[in-house]
Amino acid sequence: MKEYEYFEVTADIGLKAYGNNINEAFENAGLAMFNIITDTSDVDAATEISFEITSEDEVSLLYDYLEELLFHHEVDFMLFSEFHVEIDDDLHLTATAKGEEINWDKHERKTEIKAITFHKMDIIKTDVVELHAILDL
Repeated sequence: MKEYEYFEVTADIGLKAYGNNINEAFENAGLAMFNIITDTSDVDAATEISFEITSEDEVSLLYDYLEELLFHHEVDFMLFSEFHVEIDDDLHLTATAKGEEINWDKHERKTEIKAITFHKMDIIKTDVVELHAILDL
């Protein structure tokens, strides 16, 4: 199973992230998002940040999770390459992201993400979990 893929959206980019469970799908969504910004294979997992979020539904939780990662990218000047997510039945997410400070001499500069959108955001659960998100570039 692939971890993620992208789809065309006018002036934006869409991502689909997959996982055997919702935790893994969220982890792959984080990876997909940061691979839009840079090549995450060049990002060392040297620094760890953790955060917790509680939301009213799973789609809001996905939005809040991606927003929090983007916040740390922009405010702390971080790139992330490893993600660990635990979501409980009360829609409480505990996440850890590992990465390093941005160094554009080392890291490939791809595309800047301006914002996460709710437009067409979805979570589909079948034998795998599929997440859809559109990111404003």
